[in-house]
Amino acid sequence: MTWAPTEIRPGDIGAEPSVDGLLDHLRSNATLDKQLVEAKALVFRGFHVPENGLAGVLDLVLPDRLAYVHGNTPRTKVGENVYTSTEYPPEFTISMHNEMSYAHQWPSRLFFYCAVAPTTGGATPVVDGTAWLAALDDEVRERFLPGVRYTQNLHSGVGFGKSWQATFETEDRDQVEEFLAGNEADWEWKADGGLRITQHRRAVTEHPVTGELVWFNQADQWHVEALDRETAEAMLEILAEDEMPQTVSFADGSPIPAADVIQVRDRGLDVAVNVDWHAGDLMLIDNVAVGHGRRPFSGPRRVLVAMS
Repeated sequence: MTWAPTEIRPGDIGAEPSVDGLLDHLRSNATLDKQLVEAKALVFRGFHVPENGLAGVLDLVLPDRLAYVHGNTPRTKVGENVYTSTEYPPEFTISMHNEMSYAHQWPSRLFFYCAVAPTTGGATPVVDGTAWLAALDDEVRERFLPGVRYTQNLHSGVGFGKSWQATFETEDRDQVEEFLAGNEADWEWKADGGLRITQHRRAVTEHPVTGELVWFNQADQWHVEALDRETAEAMLEILAEDEMPQTVSFADGSPIPAADVIQVRDRGLDVAVNVDWHAGDLMLIDNVAVGHGRRPFSGPRRVLVAMS
C-alpha cells in the first residue's frame, strides 16, 4: 500500500470548521506526537484558518520555533520564526529534500500553512524517506553510504547566492564562527569578505523513534546538475565549480556522477505524493521521516513555513 499523509477534517474529529475548532482539538489531543510519528505527515483541511489566526496554532504544534539560521534558500521572515516557503521561480520544480539535512542539527518538525492557494499546480509533494531509499539502485546507495561533503561560498553582500549575513541573520563574524564551531563545520574567511564553509554529513540516517533507515541528504540540490542547463552553463563561464554558491562531493572529496544525482532527484519525485493546497490548509510533517518539495504553479501562491 502506497504511503500518504493522514488528512484530518472537522467532521473526522467532531470539531467546528474554524480555527477555534482546530485549537480546541489540538489542546485536547495528548497523542499528537505519537500520531505524527505513526502517520509521518498530518494535513488539516477545512478549518479555514486565517493568517491572523496562525500564531495560536503554531504555539500548540511548534512551541519552540527555530530561526532559519544557516538555511541555504531565499525566504522572507514574516513573523516570530515564520517564513515564506522557498522563493524560487514558479515555473520550476523544487526537488525532494529534508529541511536542513546538510546541517549538524536539523528541525524535527516542519509546519506548512497555505495563506493563498495557487491558481494552478503548486502542490507540496511529500515522500516517505524509506520509500525514497528503496527506490534507488543498489550501487547508487552504496556509493553514498560513507556520506557527503557540502561546500558553501557565501558572499559578503554582492555576488551569486546568499550572503553570509543573510544566511546567519547577523553581521557579527564572531557569532557566525561560534555557530559553525558548534556545528562541526570547517570555514575560512576569504579576501573579498566572503565565507567558505565545508561540512561532512551523512547520506542515510536512522529515525530516532522508529529506527527506520531513510534517505537523508541534499546532494542532488547542491550538485551543479540541480541547476537548469542554461543557468549552470552561464555560472560556470564566470565561476570555477569550487567557487559556486554551493557544491557537493562524496565524503572523500571525489565527484558525484551526474547520473547519480539525477537518479536521486527523479526517483524521489516519482515516489512522492502531492499535497494540493486550499487557503487555510495546514500540514505538519516529521522532517526525518518525510522529504518535501514543490511542484510548478501559476498565480499568487503564498505558503508559510515554520520549524522546530
